[in-house]
Amino acid sequence: MYAIVESGGRQYRAEEGHSFSVEKLPYEVGEQIELDKVLLLADGDEVKVGQPTVPGVTVKATVVEQYRGKKIFVWKYRPRKRYRRRRGHRQYYTRLRVDEIVVK
Repeated sequence: MYAIVESGGRQYRAEEGHSFSVEKLPYEVGEQIELDKVLLLADGDEVKVGQPTVPGVTVKATVVEQYRGKKIFVWKYRPRKRYRRRRGHRQYYTRLRVDEIVVK
């Protein structure tokens, strides 16, 4: 069984026992949260697609860690003007471990 959940405007595949990373959520490590924006639920051959969400389905997950991603560099350059700028950015992420998919 797996579910497609939405968090931070992006969609993720949630499967029991597996983990995935989302953009930073304001929770402490070890805290259990509920993701209620379930867009799709698949259990074997049975698939339920939400319009926009599947009613009565939630995903319970535990916050495993809060971390920062790899650094990326943003370059600005204007030819013939001696204009060069370099900026770095590191995104904050939250890793979630799926405990169970609850179907009511």
